[in-house]
Amino acid sequence: MKIRKIASFNVSAIGLGCMNLSHAYGTPVSAKQGERVLLTALDQGVDFFDTAALYGFGANETLVGQVMKPHRRKFTLASKCGMQGVEQSDGSKVRVIDGRPETLKKTCEDALRRLQTDVIDLYYLHRWDKKVPIEDSVGALSDLVREGKIQTIGLSEVSASTLRKAHAVHPIAAVQTEYSLWTRNPEIAVLQACRELGVAFVAFSPVARGFLCGPLDVAGFDAKDIRRSMPRFAPDHYAANLKLLPAYNALAQEVGCSPSQLALAWLLQQGEDIIPIPGTTSVDHLLDDLGAVLVQLDAGLMARLNALINERTVAGDRYNAQANSEVDTEVFDGL
Repeated sequence: MKIRKIASFNVSAIGLGCMNLSHAYGTPVSAKQGERVLLTALDQGVDFFDTAALYGFGANETLVGQVMKPHRRKFTLASKCGMQGVEQSDGSKVRVIDGRPETLKKTCEDALRRLQTDVIDLYYLHRWDKKVPIEDSVGALSDLVREGKIQTIGLSEVSASTLRKAHAVHPIAAVQTEYSLWTRNPEIAVLQACRELGVAFVAFSPVARGFLCGPLDVAGFDAKDIRRSMPRFAPDHYAANLKLLPAYNALAQEVGCSPSQLALAWLLQQGEDIIPIPGTTSVDHLLDDLGAVLVQLDAGLMARLNALINERTVAGDRYNAQANSEVDTEVFDGL
């Protein structure tokens, strides 16, 4: 496994996004299967694990804490606050974005307990709560750094402008945003801002929420699968996007790698400051993903990939209107 840097941490070039084990893509896997995936990743050299208070409304942090506590010194731990489940009068939970300082500090205390650790290495603001100045939310996180409860601060799905405002309050170690061949929004401005400020870039959904792994049974998505609300997976858009796959798969075959490895190798070659964090519930898929560190793409093939799949050739927005209103990420003109 190759190494990249986030602040003072040396981390594996490919990390593990833990969300899939508890959240977002249908019924969560068993705790036993989650443990298999986590420990296999660690055994294969992955030492950067990413979770959040939101995932499974705390269940994912609990799983990571239970499985990984004996190995805590062997990996860099990232989690997120500012978007979590809030219990309703009927006992159910709803997702809420809340960046108030007192909420962030309470969420951190809960996270430390669930993760069974004394300190979180990288703690992100999961979403900027636009009702709260970013300076106030980051100020609360900087208090947590001073108190020794977190080591570094990250931001998720923010613009270059918001990153700069936050960085002026306290150094930001990493920005995490969706980035893949079919989601190029970071290339508008925030990726360059990260490089100017010395901020690492963590790419979530690097295989396009499974699209770049091969054809998906969109009609068979679980009722709770978040892709059901994403325009790119709606029937008309998905039918158009499927037309990209034959040429894409042919490029993977030409390179001698799997489609997933091709997507991850493309990201890894965007810069040494980029760390993809694919997620999976399958050990086989995990092992396939990690093989991407051995794949080298020449300039000609990179150019062909860029021409094939980009913001102009992909049909549909990445989020619906509600989700778009909750992020601060730049968007392409006319799209």
